[in-house]
Amino acid sequence: MKVDWTGVMPAVTTKFNEDDTLDLEMFSKNIKAQVSAGVNGIVLGGSLGEASTLLAEEKNALIRETVKLCESKIPVVMTIAEQATSVAIQAASDAKKNGANALMILPPMRYKSTDIETVQYFKEIAQSTDLPIMIYNNPVDYKIEVTVEMFKELLKLDNITAVKESTRDIINIGRLQNEFGDRLAILTGVDPLALESLLIGADGWVAGLVCAFPEETVAIYKLAKAGRTKEAIAIYRWFLPLLELDISPQLVQNIKLAEVATGLGTETVRKPRLNLTGDERKRVLKVISDSLKTRPALPDYKSL
Repeated sequence: MKVDWTGVMPAVTTKFNEDDTLDLEMFSKNIKAQVSAGVNGIVLGGSLGEASTLLAEEKNALIRETVKLCESKIPVVMTIAEQATSVAIQAASDAKKNGANALMILPPMRYKSTDIETVQYFKEIAQSTDLPIMIYNNPVDYKIEVTVEMFKELLKLDNITAVKESTRDIINIGRLQNEFGDRLAILTGVDPLALESLLIGADGWVAGLVCAFPEETVAIYKLAKAGRTKEAIAIYRWFLPLLELDISPQLVQNIKLAEVATGLGTETVRKPRLNLTGDERKRVLKVISDSLKTRPALPDYKSL
């Protein structure tokens, strides 16, 4: 399948049963809702997917289930978030064997690699596979920035074709566009900056709150790209308090609570994460409850 790095690509949560096994029934319900809403791909096993807690066999099971549910209509993108290059290469191989159509690769986990080490890490993984690759650029959370100069080296490899841009420096979208043009697709990865990013030319949106609100997310994207900016802004302003739940160390717990509220998930997280408690839980639930009370009617965005 040819991967078109445009549109909304949910970074989906991983659903767990109370006994800590994968809840594939609820996971399937959520994926079906994403596909029905009109998303352009599914990103598995990222930060929001609790990748650091997943076993290799669990990741492979999620790929197989998602491939089955998507029925070759949209690409399945597997996240590679590993500590050792050799393990990352094996994960990339496993992803392809289990049906993934593309990869999203994070820098080395835990070790703050130098620019040279980071580039080498990405290149060795890319050279081990023919799957198209999106680089995840998130120095806020992972302390490593992939700079324009580093991308100049990385883009010598044909299968590195996109970036999930999460620096929170919106100017960086323009820098990358000016330097690389259409050679590098840019997908915004920061929910509360998504509309701004799309309006200045980002190709897509790797989204978080889409897990609970798939139709609203896709509607914003479609309206923005169709030039119906006022309508996009109106939905986006309603959505913003929810979108800000994505930029928190507890984004997984926050978004899973939102999924519960819309019937698309459960609250269960995998330890060491714990469900929210106390005042913070009350605050997040109020954001969700207040937003649901004023949930907007959507235009016929699917026809755009």
